[in-house]
Amino acid sequence: MAFTRIKIAEDRNEVLQKMMSWCAYQERSQDEAMRKLAGFGLSDDDAAELIARLISENFINEERFALAFAGGKFRIKQWGRIKIRSALRLHKISDYSIKKALAAIDAQDYENTMVKLIEKKLQTLKAGDTRRQFYSTLSYMVSRGFESDLATEQLNTILHDNI
Repeated sequence: MAFTRIKIAEDRNEVLQKMMSWCAYQERSQDEAMRKLAGFGLSDDDAAELIARLISENFINEERFALAFAGGKFRIKQWGRIKIRSALRLHKISDYSIKKALAAIDAQDYENTMVKLIEKKLQTLKAGDTRRQFYSTLSYMVSRGFESDLATEQLNTILHDNI
């Protein structure tokens, strides 16, 4: 029986080391870490204890994860704030951290990205029916997670300038 306890302790330390390495490689949410620990077959109590240790040693930080996630999804995938917010909620990130991460996105960069995406989409559409171009592009921008009022404003400006 003592051998089993020693073996479990060694396994827990091994799992902790693997988790530390995994979290050091890239920012992770608590939810991701919990799912990863479930894959190791740990009980919920053991997993919660390891998560607490990872948090206390700063391997997992919700705010840092939210900032990195939001910045990456905006810069690389060019997602809008709505889509980023939804994805962060799927990771069970607090509203405070979500607001902070979205506020870190530069307003001018956000607007420039919208304009670039709108212009790119308009180039793929047939010239002619402006109303169809407008709604098709607006639908595209909303699907990318941009606010419909901001997209409408930018579309009106771009389409008005092209007339």
